[in-house]
Amino acid sequence: MKIMNRLFKNTILGVSYALAVSACSDQSEQITSIDYERLFSPINMKSEIKNDTVSDVTWTSVTGASSYDVEIYEEDANMAFSGTPLKVSSVTAAEALFTGLAWDTDYSVRVKAKGENITESKWTALTFKTNHERLLTIADDTESREVTLQWPIGQTATAIIITPGDITHNITPEELATGTVRITGLTGKTAYTATLKNGKKTRGLVTWTTPIDPLSGATLVTPQDDLAAVLTAASDGDIIALQEGTYNIATINVTKSVIIAGVSVKRKPMLLGTIIKLDNNAGVELKNLILDGTGSTGDQTIVYAAGDNFGALAIDGCEIKNYTKGALYVNYKTKIKSISITNCLYHEIECNGGDMFDFRNGLAETFKFSNNTVYNSALARDFFRMDAPGSTNYPDSKSVITIENNTFYKVINGATRRMLYIRLGNQEIHFNKNILAGTLGYYSNQPSTTITEMKDNNYFNAPNFTASTQVSAKNDTGVYTSLDPGFANADAGNFKVSNATLITKIVGDARWLK
Repeated sequence: MKIMNRLFKNTILGVSYALAVSACSDQSEQITSIDYERLFSPINMKSEIKNDTVSDVTWTSVTGASSYDVEIYEEDANMAFSGTPLKVSSVTAAEALFTGLAWDTDYSVRVKAKGENITESKWTALTFKTNHERLLTIADDTESREVTLQWPIGQTATAIIITPGDITHNITPEELATGTVRITGLTGKTAYTATLKNGKKTRGLVTWTTPIDPLSGATLVTPQDDLAAVLTAASDGDIIALQEGTYNIATINVTKSVIIAGVSVKRKPMLLGTIIKLDNNAGVELKNLILDGTGSTGDQTIVYAAGDNFGALAIDGCEIKNYTKGALYVNYKTKIKSISITNCLYHEIECNGGDMFDFRNGLAETFKFSNNTVYNSALARDFFRMDAPGSTNYPDSKSVITIENNTFYKVINGATRRMLYIRLGNQEIHFNKNILAGTLGYYSNQPSTTITEMKDNNYFNAPNFTASTQVSAKNDTGVYTSLDPGFANADAGNFKVSNATLITKIVGDARWLK
């Protein structure tokens, strides 16, 4: 039995050895390649959008492929690949370039590899979207409550969507014809996005941030409201915001310190035939308004009552025209804290029965007149008149008068008419960087007119400001120029300056120097 077991073990070991030797001898026939029945599908497929409507589709080359079939479908974001492809092509490189695609459109592309004597691969697919057009722009400076948007005339659009706020403005035929839309109802200091749509297609997109709303918390008034009643009910510091339109109101009585301002800078509301009268302790800021004296009582635009405690008067960004007697009248014993008139247009102020800015018995402690344009006004009267009784009534008050960077055209057009008919007992005048054109007037013949500073003014067809022969005339003998400003169209109210020297030196109303 022991002999049989020993023989069996030896037999097993011999067989194992033989198998081991056989396995080692087959190593030279190991597998070095695998042949498949079909090509692999392309991988790493991607699309790069170039020049907005060009797609460069690429993928990794497939081993054994000699070409690739490529199909592109339009408006197929779900990759259904149904219907007729937009384009079918066969390429040998692992790339396909699609040009002339539509704006803001979804496309799907699929690719398969093909080779010799082997089954083609399965499809690999992707989707992409071309960029939208950029037709929408902001027409001009934005405002806190509105914006004007525009696109090229002739381009079709159906709506503008504003966010936040989810404002959808359907474009009217009139707006489409002009390529312009005005959007209102916005909020100050807010980031907005406007999208121009033509159906589902985006044709333009623009973003902006509205400026801080200076009229926040204001009482909004329309032309249909009773403006006089609103002012009567107002408290000190209230802001009265006028929406665009015409307000037919003969007299505005200001008894408190208030602000009366137009909501829109570009579409200023008009006060027609209106005289503004201020009582003691009152002050007013007028901003972005048109004051048209047509049909008024014939008085000056602003008339002061008597009183020792008037607040500030500020007029900014207004157009004031067609008044009979003048722009401002202080006939009584009146003391005004300050007057500031900036960025305004004055024209067709006849001054029949009064001077342009006329102080007979009162004064302003500071009087600033800058970046204004005045034309066709006070042709036969004086311009700035401040009589001696103002200082007599207020001997402890000094009036500081600053008149800078204004454009004057066809004013005080007579050799005896004065720009600075100022006779206050305690005053100083700064008159700098103004343009005076088309006038025969001169400065002053009053010994008490105290011109503290006068420089860099420009006189064109205005000879008497430098060479008046009036007795005791005060002429400009300092640094000045006599250049033609090159107004664009002065008779039409366009005083855009073309003279490079005046532009560089910033002489005249700044609005015309840009």
